[in-house]
Amino acid sequence: MPEISNKAVEMPASPIRKLVPYADKAKKEGRKVYHLNIGQPDIESPQIMLDAVKNFPLKVIEYSNSAGIESYRKKLLTYYKRYNISLDLEDIIVTTGGSEAILIAVMSCLNPGDEIIIPEPFYANYNGFSCYAGITVKPIKSSIESGFALPSIEEFEKAITPKTKAVMICNPSNPTGHLYSRKELEALKTFVLKHDLWWLSDEVYREFCYDDNEYVSVMHLTGIDQNVVLLDSISKRYSACGARIGALISKNKEVMASALKFAQARLSPPTFGQVGAEAAIDTPPEYFENVKKEYVARRNFVVEELNNMTGVFCPKPNGAFYCIARLPIDDADKFCQWLLEHYNHDNETVMLAPATGFYSTEGAGINEVRIAYVLKIDDLKKAMICLDEALKVYPGRVVNRETESVNG
Repeated sequence: MPEISNKAVEMPASPIRKLVPYADKAKKEGRKVYHLNIGQPDIESPQIMLDAVKNFPLKVIEYSNSAGIESYRKKLLTYYKRYNISLDLEDIIVTTGGSEAILIAVMSCLNPGDEIIIPEPFYANYNGFSCYAGITVKPIKSSIESGFALPSIEEFEKAITPKTKAVMICNPSNPTGHLYSRKELEALKTFVLKHDLWWLSDEVYREFCYDDNEYVSVMHLTGIDQNVVLLDSISKRYSACGARIGALISKNKEVMASALKFAQARLSPPTFGQVGAEAAIDTPPEYFENVKKEYVARRNFVVEELNNMTGVFCPKPNGAFYCIARLPIDDADKFCQWLLEHYNHDNETVMLAPATGFYSTEGAGINEVRIAYVLKIDDLKKAMICLDEALKVYPGRVVNRETESVNG
């Protein structure tokens, strides 16, 4: 039998999805599973978006322009203008989800063997896309004690090698919920310009910034336009993950010309997704006001409940709808699987994402989990009870005197 490719072997499994078979088995056995493992909101998509797809007027579902439907791209200019991001039509390529935007960006900007510096923990698929492109992730660890703030520029300097060609951030962050400040971004800008690097900035959660904290885009910074590639998606903005519409944005003409060749190779992004996304730009402001209010309530509840559990520590995030919690456990992967295979509280259990999959450094995140607070409060209450009770009986519980003393 022929062997599969080395790249197929090296491709990492999704920490978010790899436990799905255990969740499916638990459900077949009659247990209720609260899914806090994946950023799939239960918020309804805007009605204006759903209506646009439902009332699609054409009789043929045609290919669109490889860069995306022109009317949608023109309307996107008005969307970004609301965030003080001024663009031209040729600065935008519509992609098949934010995932394709990331993949086309790394393929356009880096060569196989090049290195990209990313603060960890980071969105797990950055590892996967880097594997696709044959590039190496150089992680710089951020600290849970600091709320996963940007590591010092000295740490970035230590990671530089002749192969370093780019840095990448997610702002606000998946998986940590950290919202980078202007001061952090300005410091990183100086580093990027000093070493003449690409700066890939994943900003799909810009709608979800809390407590009056400022959203600062990499495109708000001056003097760095030619180094910047902005990555975006409608998945979380409109609770439309299945629409699979994203965007790759840059004012660097050479990057955009290169990216368009990759876009042409995959022909075009999904038609129905673009139709819905174009209509969704007219979503009333109160939709987002209500959604943000809901997420703040969920965040406040979950973070407070976690920090009230013995031995648990969770910093309060300022953006997105994720948090990372440190638990008194021996191994997050084992714990998350145990929750699904062997545990129930009143015939219910909870599904979490082991944080190990969001780190590139071996052994990092071993006692951390990512929690997506994407369920309504009533479900979150039950999920937190499940988690609290599970920690009391988990066979691999570890007593950490430092966190026990901090959290009771």
